[in-house]
Amino acid sequence: MLSLFGYAFILGLLFNAAPGAIFAASLKRGIQGGFMPAFMIQIGSLLGDFLWAVLGLSGAAFLFSIAAVKMPLSVVGAVMLAWLGFGCFKDALSAAPVVDNTSPSDAKSDLMVGAGLSLSNPINISYWAGLAGTISALGVQEPDGRAFITFLAGFMLSSLLWCFVCAGAIALLQKMVNRIIWVIINISCGLGLSYFAIKVGLNLL
Repeated sequence: MLSLFGYAFILGLLFNAAPGAIFAASLKRGIQGGFMPAFMIQIGSLLGDFLWAVLGLSGAAFLFSIAAVKMPLSVVGAVMLAWLGFGCFKDALSAAPVVDNTSPSDAKSDLMVGAGLSLSNPINISYWAGLAGTISALGVQEPDGRAFITFLAGFMLSSLLWCFVCAGAIALLQKMVNRIIWVIINISCGLGLSYFAIKVGLNLL
């Protein structure tokens, strides 16, 4: 079980380190507000991932093969990603923000953005359903509830650590932001978020 925990820990790091919509949103808000906004988006995403993980590992993936379930989630996900992408392009036209980490951030809003991005992505259930099938290939001959819990614990622990690492790195980058970097970051995040919105939309079609 210890080796299974280690494999899950590594998979969690790889899964979270891959650039995507969550990172783009964290970078965008973290540049404006520092560590806490980026951290809350990461934590919100982690809560969403945990729900998908429980559903996927418990064998509920078949529910999301039903169009009546998958299609509404895909529409919500595409709209949310497009809305965030538009916000990035809009902010690229504005002046770089004055860094003020003493002003309170809207933690609830940041948490909801992270959770919303994760929960509105039905691809996550396929990811976790697929991982459930690989546990036996990682050395567990007959996976049981204990094996799934061990795997989930390793994955979530590394994901939680990544929340601190990612938000901390963004907070450090925040101190180096000027007008040019601000525009580049917003356009890059806008393009990334728009790409994922289009991808979700095409998958829906």
